[in-house]
Amino acid sequence: MASEDLGLSLLSKLLSDFYRKSAAYFPERIDEREFGMGDLERKIAFRHLQFKSNEEFRKYMIVNAPPYVSCSSAYYHFPAGRPMSAKGWIGSELIFDLDANDMHLDCQKAHGGSWVCDNCLENVKAETLKLIEDFLIPDFGFSDNEIRVNFSGNRGYHVHVNNEAVMKLDTDSRKEVSDYISGHGINFDSIFKEEMVRGSKIRKLVGPKPDEKGWSGKVARKFISMINNGKESLEQIGIDKSIAKRLYEKRALVEMGIRNGNWDMVYIKNKSDFWKSVIEKQAVAQSDRIDKNVTNDTGHMIRLAGSIHGGSGLVARKMAAYRNMDRFDPMKDAVAFREGNLKIIADTKNVLSMNGKEYGPYNKEEVTIETAPAMYLYLKGLAKVISAE
Repeated sequence: MASEDLGLSLLSKLLSDFYRKSAAYFPERIDEREFGMGDLERKIAFRHLQFKSNEEFRKYMIVNAPPYVSCSSAYYHFPAGRPMSAKGWIGSELIFDLDANDMHLDCQKAHGGSWVCDNCLENVKAETLKLIEDFLIPDFGFSDNEIRVNFSGNRGYHVHVNNEAVMKLDTDSRKEVSDYISGHGINFDSIFKEEMVRGSKIRKLVGPKPDEKGWSGKVARKFISMINNGKESLEQIGIDKSIAKRLYEKRALVEMGIRNGNWDMVYIKNKSDFWKSVIEKQAVAQSDRIDKNVTNDTGHMIRLAGSIHGGSGLVARKMAAYRNMDRFDPMKDAVAFREGNLKIIADTKNVLSMNGKEYGPYNKEEVTIETAPAMYLYLKGLAKVISAE
């Protein structure tokens, strides 16, 4: 049997065994969900599937062993109905999809978008926590038990909000949510204004304080953090080096002013335009990490929590609570195939860290390693499977 065929047959067996033994991939209200299945070429090759029970779904998964499994964020009266209007929409969870590939990280310039490193995983985890702790809980008032987080199985996280108030939101309303989180359409004139200094003809720039709610408070807190992180942090959002140096050197004075609403403690030419530019860039920098199409779509199909990701062999692991993310290590806690070894021919300049071990780099080398890292490299297109041992 050709090595390519052996890799596929082994993957199919591993998937079938996984779904036979696991019970963590059954979604709530399974009979009201639409399902889509994919192969190694397409993540959703076909959809409009419905399963009446967990046992019916389990049997399907064991027999067919699909590399990709997607489930609707929506609930329907008739999930298998076609066209979409025939499904009888009941409501949809609010979903956010965060992916390291959308973060434009420096490490990705070195290893490319198909590879995922520790820096990728740490940054996308931080952005996911920011979404929840800076927006969903304080600004929208969602509670911890209404927010569920799943590792995507590859290089990101999916955040689900299951709340009666959002279930019936239409596409336009969901777009307002995603626009707010991404900072789109913010009226900066409402955040900053110029006032005359009492008893003089001097105008000062009055801006938000860090204890204010919504975007105003975020703007103030973020800028205080940036000026204390160093002038390089300011330069990264486009502030001229000389101004960044001056702001950093006067950071105690600047911070004191901001905490009192006075954003005019250091002289800057054309200050109103300057601060507006800074905040616009800041809004993008801290809030462009969500895929708006996923959030806005009331019928979006998303990876089934508890299923295997066909591009990595890792589990799309569901967190018991979002606060557990701090301790979650995808390359340890989402590993599925823990038994046996595979002989592969591997070719990668990157080092794979998994289960506390490192694999690679390999230069078209024949190596025998554990099944999980071997299948990870195979599914990334960086290895051929020679034999199972």
